[in-house]
Amino acid sequence: MRRCLAIARKILESSTRPCYNCGCYVLDEIGLNTGLISLVKMGEDLEEQNKLPELKLDAKQAQGFLSFFKTLPNDPRAVRFFDRRDYYTAHGENATFIAKTYYHTTTAVRQLGSGPDAISSVSVSKNVFETVARDLLLERTDHTLELYEGSGANWRLVKSGTPGNLGSFEEILFANNEMQDSPVIVALVAKFRENGCTVGLSYVDLTKRVLGLAEFPDDSHFTNLESALVALGCKECLLPVDIANSREYRSLNDALSRCAAMVTERKKTEFKGQDLVQDLGRLVKGSIEPIRDLLAAFEFAPGALGCIMSYADLLADESNYGNYKIQRYELDSYMRLDSAAMRALNVMESKTDANKNFSLFGLLNRTCTAGMGKRLLHMWLKQPLLDINEINSRMDLVQAFVEDTALRQDLRQHLKRISDIERLLRSLEKKNASLVHVVKLYQSSIRLSFIKSALQQYDGQFASLIKEKYLDPLENWTDDNHLNKFIGLVEASVDLDQLENGEYMISSGYDSQLSALKNEQDSLEIQLHDLHRKAANDLDLALDKALKLEKGTQYGHVFRITKKEEPKVRKKLNTNFIVLETRKDGVKFTNGKLKKLGDQYQKVVEEYKNCQRELVARVVQTAASFSEVFEGVAWSLSELDVLLSFADLAASCPTPYTRPIITPSDVGDIILEGSRHPCVEAQDWVNFIPNDCKLVRGKSWFQIITGPNMGGKSTFIRQCPRLGGASPPATSDVAFAWVGVNILMAQVGSFIPCSSASISIRDCVFARVGAGDCQLRGVSTFMQEMLETASILKGATERSLIIIDELGRGTSTYDGFGLAWAICEHIVEVIGAPTLFATHFHELTALADANSSDEQSSNKIIGVANYHVSAHIDSSNRKLTMLYKVEPGACDQSFGIHVAEFANFPESVVALARAKASELEDFSPKAIVPSDAKEMGSKRKRGSDSDDVSRGAERARQFLKDFSELPLDKMDLKQALQHVKKLKEDLEKDAINCCWLQQFL
Repeated sequence: MRRCLAIARKILESSTRPCYNCGCYVLDEIGLNTGLISLVKMGEDLEEQNKLPELKLDAKQAQGFLSFFKTLPNDPRAVRFFDRRDYYTAHGENATFIAKTYYHTTTAVRQLGSGPDAISSVSVSKNVFETVARDLLLERTDHTLELYEGSGANWRLVKSGTPGNLGSFEEILFANNEMQDSPVIVALVAKFRENGCTVGLSYVDLTKRVLGLAEFPDDSHFTNLESALVALGCKECLLPVDIANSREYRSLNDALSRCAAMVTERKKTEFKGQDLVQDLGRLVKGSIEPIRDLLAAFEFAPGALGCIMSYADLLADESNYGNYKIQRYELDSYMRLDSAAMRALNVMESKTDANKNFSLFGLLNRTCTAGMGKRLLHMWLKQPLLDINEINSRMDLVQAFVEDTALRQDLRQHLKRISDIERLLRSLEKKNASLVHVVKLYQSSIRLSFIKSALQQYDGQFASLIKEKYLDPLENWTDDNHLNKFIGLVEASVDLDQLENGEYMISSGYDSQLSALKNEQDSLEIQLHDLHRKAANDLDLALDKALKLEKGTQYGHVFRITKKEEPKVRKKLNTNFIVLETRKDGVKFTNGKLKKLGDQYQKVVEEYKNCQRELVARVVQTAASFSEVFEGVAWSLSELDVLLSFADLAASCPTPYTRPIITPSDVGDIILEGSRHPCVEAQDWVNFIPNDCKLVRGKSWFQIITGPNMGGKSTFIRQCPRLGGASPPATSDVAFAWVGVNILMAQVGSFIPCSSASISIRDCVFARVGAGDCQLRGVSTFMQEMLETASILKGATERSLIIIDELGRGTSTYDGFGLAWAICEHIVEVIGAPTLFATHFHELTALADANSSDEQSSNKIIGVANYHVSAHIDSSNRKLTMLYKVEPGACDQSFGIHVAEFANFPESVVALARAKASELEDFSPKAIVPSDAKEMGSKRKRGSDSDDVSRGAERARQFLKDFSELPLDKMDLKQALQHVKKLKEDLEKDAINCCWLQQFL
């Protein structure tokens, strides 16, 4: 289907031509017809490839299979396929699932057997099976995959895989595709306490052969756990059954669902740390003492590690011994990003993206190596740095490549010829590699000298860093004791001349026995050729044209002539030869000498093949001994590849990127001048209006952004495109939280789309997307909004960045405003994190008025500033024009009715709306400002003095705090209602003498 869509796009491009009169593009009918014929042909080919295979089983085979199928355990998550050689089948509930999900019809379902024993069945072609396998293991998180081989009643499981453990399906999944991400399995142990819990976590990356442990406190929303799962790229999570049955499981399951991790329940007895040190001693490189010290530092994580080793069955595979690394994962080592922030910042690709530039990964991914660079970029985007030195080191290298275009292009050309070394190594270590894998490693190895030579030519200001990071390691890895030795081994052992013919074999001169067998084989071939020539002379037939020498599986070497020639030589055939077979294509015959030579030749060929296999195994084993060197090479080349990708993007954009100044998290401000959203400006036909963002401590650390609907209130956060008068398209949703995107890019080590920038490092980015602002979330509820906000309030620190859009609009106006006000005050006064708060509640702008009030006022709020998105109304025709520019100060109106006019509302409706708005226009933001503020000018019917506001706000905060601390999950409904009723009654009593509280209620 994707191929058809790609062809369709090309057809549209090729079937238009410029008009000869005006220059605009018009349809070219000839080009269109030609293209459509190609598309129809492609569709017919695809239809033929995906044609539903026919399930052919006789009664005995069907009965045998049915008896076997009934013995399979009931696993609702398992999708089981059965290999029928030319096609595959699925049965029972799996058949219905496959038909509905991939064929989109139940007509593909057939019944196998008859009567009550019959089961639903569906057959799939090889292409469809591969599609299903990729979807189940790489895209979905709710199924496992099993493949059986056999016949009749005898079937055995040959392959199994889960989203976390792709297992033996890797060759199918990535036969024609690069492996873009390394799936990770996580095991959890949680010790619940009154105000939270302690999480013990362990993980395994089966691709990179890495084990890890972590342990940290967490809250009831599992905020820290969610960040860890996002950073690790968790695809599957192992939980003890007792947690899955506990009251706290709902919150934990919600966190796992947000991270798209499949939950697998395991017995509690599997979460044990017995004999763990000895088991790890076999798996992990190095001595056992560091392992013992590492495990001793944890209380719960070792139990999780024991479960994950048992589940992945690591000790059963001897190729794992001595090839694993174990490490401690520190939650505070990287910027923390939860799933909501990942979606709001649009970090990773989505299947719904119209093009790759819709996501930050797609935009930055200009890597050249086969898979390695993409996987490292995936990891970097999920684990932005916090260390200034590391960030600046990456940016120094990016700057070097940006400034030296020739170096960048030269390196990229060489990296294109580098294979996926990490996956090749895994094949070597698992002992299922062939000579093909060794040759690919050799071809990558010989490119290193060219990469080294290109790097040596650089003489800029970062030459010493390049020498330290790349040249010195490459020099060490390519000496005569390392890769040069490997290159010599391959050149001596492999027949490189045969590679052009697609043949991978050991050179005959590499081994004396192989050489002798090769010589004997050549000698027999000469004798066979001489015998062929002699037979042609005896029969008086033209060599090769009339008399052919052939080799088959049934008779071995034989002579063959056509039936037309047979009458001419029939007498000699019957006298001197033995006729073996007469068919339409000719007569096959032999004699004693040919049979003897043929048997000898076949015996030598088999010995030669056996010797080849033994030597290939020996060469592969020797190549595997260079694994440690190749691991270092793979990491360096991957890192070089990603940094070159950053540099290529920064230099090739129409408006070049700039290098930001990075300051520690406790000092400096966040200043982005002339900033754009990198993904949105990369879309075709989008003209950007850059904006500034100045989050300054003590002045504008908390920014309230108001403005007109559609192009107003959130532009400062979103940086919406302007499309020649058209309203912003769906890309404006993708552009959400551009400040967060720029900060994330900077802490990954990339240049950013600004004219100049200074960034104080953030340890976490929290982003709450509004109810209708993220289609990927589906329908958002007010409760979901509150849960996300609760995670922000509990998890954010003064070193975080908070981005909130449209908080409180899921409930009534007064409730929403009260919540928004209390949350804003809490962020400003308690958390102290830089915040962008886009809102429709214009009354919130009074917070900034409190910021600018008299310095001696007890109600002074520090660091709040108002910004708005400018819009212009023509007084003559009342038309609204969006200016898409952020200006200081609050917006004085919503412009909602003007936007309704844009939507072509009936004039009578618009007129009535204006009348009603005028009646209700008595609620001025400044009514909430302390009484000593100048120019009150309030039209509000219910005013409040400063003490009243202070007391009311404090009581409202206390009410919200008391309500949030209620253990509702431990109460029955009656108890919960009684507690809530009492809280409400107490609040109403306190509101009797407080106008602000009455308004709040």
